[in-house]
Amino acid sequence: MFRFLFLSIFIFLVLLGCANNTLRNKDSTQYDKSSLSQFGKSDFDRMADYEIRENIESLKILMIKFYKRNPKELRKTSSDNAEIVTDWVFNAKHDWKFKSINFAQGTDALNQSFDESFEGDRVLSLITGLYTMIKKAHGDKIEFFIFDSLNPQSIYNASRNIEIVLWKLSTKRNKAGDLFLVSNEMDEKNSNLSFEREFGKIIGRTDYFAYALSEKSERGITRALQSIATGIFLPF
Repeated sequence: MFRFLFLSIFIFLVLLGCANNTLRNKDSTQYDKSSLSQFGKSDFDRMADYEIRENIESLKILMIKFYKRNPKELRKTSSDNAEIVTDWVFNAKHDWKFKSINFAQGTDALNQSFDESFEGDRVLSLITGLYTMIKKAHGDKIEFFIFDSLNPQSIYNASRNIEIVLWKLSTKRNKAGDLFLVSNEMDEKNSNLSFEREFGKIIGRTDYFAYALSEKSERGITRALQSIATGIFLPF
């Protein structure tokens, strides 16, 4: 009996240690191979985990940068601190449904960000649209296991939609002739292309994963050549 009790305590401590390792690494781009969650993952699943986790980190960076370049959007929130708002958006339990942006998600939220009649927080709408679009394109998940099935076409289309967002950011203007959201800046006095670089990282990661997934699953990708020219978001 004592042997059974000792064995039970030992197993419990091992499981507790694995759980703690998983919690410590929850927000890290590294993974702990000793954690229980890793037993059901292939190297390709870990690649998917890394891709989407890094893209989420880029979205956090972009949200802070957008608020700092567009302070009037930040003033529409209950805080004047971009970091605090961003932390709440990405960590609170709200299922990415915000009344202030009409509960819009995906491309609806993206289109709303460039809608003249929209009076809500354009930064929140943009980031919500990007996050929920990327997540939905990945089977509505942000962590992957060996039996998960992903569609490379959906992920590829999401990447093209991010390119469309970049185009809209630099071209779409309101009736007064002002950009809906200020991002990149390049003139004789100022040069700031940090937004484009961060978006480029997301596009690069997403494209690489989409093509790698296409090779692995032997599912071809149909390239959309007219997406940016039309400015119409692709289904994902």
